[in-house]
Amino acid sequence: QVHLLESGGDSVQTGGSLRLSCAASQYTSANYCMGWFRQALGKEREVVAYLYTGGGGTYYADSAEGRFTISLDDTKRTLYLQMNSLQPEDTARYYCAAKGVPVYAGSWYCVDLEYTYWGQGTQVTVSS
Repeated sequence: QVHLLESGGDSVQTGGSLRLSCAASQYTSANYCMGWFRQALGKEREVVAYLYTGGGGTYYADSAEGRFTISLDDTKRTLYLQMNSLQPEDTARYYCAAKGVPVYAGSWYCVDLEYTYWGQGTQVTVSS
């Protein structure tokens, strides 16, 4: 079992920046897909970005491309999401998620967005 704990959510003004963090309690697989999702009030959850811990395979949603950067500090088992140029439409609860990658698989395994482990989320509010 992997527990994920997000932090870093806050209220900022349009154009501001935030860095979200997600600490994993442990690794039980050699490699993972780790990602950030968000859910705004009254809307469905959507993927923001994900990466494959084995290297390569980084993906950004169109809404995040060029403004957000996903990264991993493997030594700390911590996933980050650097968010710049925040807009009111980025207001949502942001969730960290992960799933183990089987030994026979690679970064392509991350395309399937069915993740096993989820954090409780952290709220990001962007005001105009």
